[in-house]
Amino acid sequence: MLERLRRWRAARFAARHPFPQHHWAEARARLPLLAALDEDEAARLGQRAWQFLHAKRLSLHPELAASTPFDPPARLGLAAQACLLTLGWNDAEHEEAFSGLREILILPGAFTRQVEEMDEAGVMHEYVDERAGETSHQGPVVVAFPDLMDSGGNDGFNVVIHELAHKLDMGNSLDIDGFPPLPREIAPAEWHRVFMGVWEDLQARVARGESTPIDDYAATHPGECFAVCCEVFFTAPDLLHEAYPDLYALLARYFRQDPLARLEPSSGIVP
Repeated sequence: MLERLRRWRAARFAARHPFPQHHWAEARARLPLLAALDEDEAARLGQRAWQFLHAKRLSLHPELAASTPFDPPARLGLAAQACLLTLGWNDAEHEEAFSGLREILILPGAFTRQVEEMDEAGVMHEYVDERAGETSHQGPVVVAFPDLMDSGGNDGFNVVIHELAHKLDMGNSLDIDGFPPLPREIAPAEWHRVFMGVWEDLQARVARGESTPIDDYAATHPGECFAVCCEVFFTAPDLLHEAYPDLYALLARYFRQDPLARLEPSSGIVP
């Protein structure tokens, strides 16, 4: 019954809001991350992104709206980057994952927050943190326009995927902790073991003053570790696979996707 209702709603939506194939083609042409999808994946993602745009509010800060064009392909491209995380999930899982998301707000630039954190010794530290994005349990997902424009490539950075990964993380808690709701086939103990291995490696490298194979921002908090790893999984899968193969395999099972297989054969990477 639920599946029949879902199909009826999809047909009704399609009749009322014909899919803008030309805008989708332009969005894919602009963003290498979307261009790498095969035609079946692209067709599914385009439809989901189109429905996402009608279900969620996409808002520009007044200062930005008055000075910056943000055309339909750009909007569709943003929605597609968000929906890429759930492309391997069925419609019900996709809708549930983003049920707590109401709005994506785009600001003119990076913004700051006053942060208070207590260290392991019980000492409270206060500092000003500059951010490209922000996610809260009840509020909108916020992204900075320059960082949004820098997203969509295959370089390990994507502010949309990062912030929407936080939203997935909050599916079972009020805050981010790097432990999202898991499918039945992934045991919590396995998730904890694999992510703790990555977390401990990052912490050790930072403590020794060494470079890290992924953005060292992942070493600042378990929730940031999950979000950064999601960014790299989708936008630089060869890098994550080389650095942390067990984590890549775990995320491939979690997202039911294999971004490594989307890389061009000329890259020399064999999925």
